[in-house]
Amino acid sequence: MESRRGRFITVEGIDGAGKTTSVTHLTERLRGEGIEVVPTREPGGTALAESIRGLLKEGVEDEAPTEDTETLLMFAARAQHLDRLIRPALEAGQWVVCDRFTDATYAYQGGGRGVPDERIRVLEDWVHRGFQPDRTLLFNLPATEGLRRRAGAGLVGDRFEEGGVAFLQKVQAAYQERAMEEPERFHPIDAGREWPEVAAALDSWLDQELAQWRAGA
Repeated sequence: MESRRGRFITVEGIDGAGKTTSVTHLTERLRGEGIEVVPTREPGGTALAESIRGLLKEGVEDEAPTEDTETLLMFAARAQHLDRLIRPALEAGQWVVCDRFTDATYAYQGGGRGVPDERIRVLEDWVHRGFQPDRTLLFNLPATEGLRRRAGAGLVGDRFEEGGVAFLQKVQAAYQERAMEEPERFHPIDAGREWPEVAAALDSWLDQELAQWRAGA
């Protein structure tokens, strides 16, 4: 195991962009390099956080969470995830590759649902305590293509796909705004290409990250 602190990599984008496949690919590549890596997701990552994920995805019987409740539950799950899994793994020298993180809250609850960024930022400051991902891969894909891919795979939409194209376009606009605010952290991935091309782009990016990390940068 490497003695230095690990890297925290987050993968962002709409459903259908290939995030889950890419998390698996990055995990396998890192393990092939002899690095211990923890793949995880949000909301989720621990038993308690996964329980909250169920509430967020499906609601309870005929009662769905309000926009504010949804945002608060996201950060409740995130607080557990950070303290019980992410921070300990990083301090142990492991890399953590996470399918979505707080940028998704700004995109979905902020851009999509209309929750003011100021409210989200208060919760971010409380839960993060200055912590941020080292790098964020933003998978760019037209909203119509994301929905088409999910339908083609026979995946049933949850509450976050109910808004359709208009909702997802707002989500994507919020993602792009985040990326423009922090260009050093975000790295764009063209998710509209065939998988071999996406995998090659991920490999090229990861090679650079590994070289920097091993050099202590």
